[in-house]
Amino acid sequence: MQLNGIAHIQLTVSDLPRSRAFWKPLFELFEMKILIDSETYFYGIGSRTGLALSPIDPKHRGDAFDQRRIGLHHLCLRARERADVDAIHDVAVRLGARIVHPPREDGFAPGYYSVLFEDPDGIRVEANHVPGRGHLEAR
Repeated sequence: MQLNGIAHIQLTVSDLPRSRAFWKPLFELFEMKILIDSETYFYGIGSRTGLALSPIDPKHRGDAFDQRRIGLHHLCLRARERADVDAIHDVAVRLGARIVHPPREDGFAPGYYSVLFEDPDGIRVEANHVPGRGHLEAR
């Protein structure tokens, strides 16, 4: 069986209002419709993707994201065009994100072009564009 992609990704955040303020402009850029916006959940869908934010359990207050611990390492979103990666970078800069690396070509696949930045909790977010089907062409 082949899956039809990932239905949604949910991120646990330390300060939901702060994270909502960061992610909402990105959701708008991605043409995602916000389905739930409450004190305990922020959820949008669009571009064949769902992203959700929920607050951290109070017993974990003070913990920091560490991409080398069990769980999420980073989130990578696939852009349709190379220029979209640049646009995502521009919005991330405007939002005050820590830019890990600005848009650049990497050797992960032919033409692989990506930006890597961190959300307010330090969760790494990558956006990439790969011309054609990238590694999927070999399948």
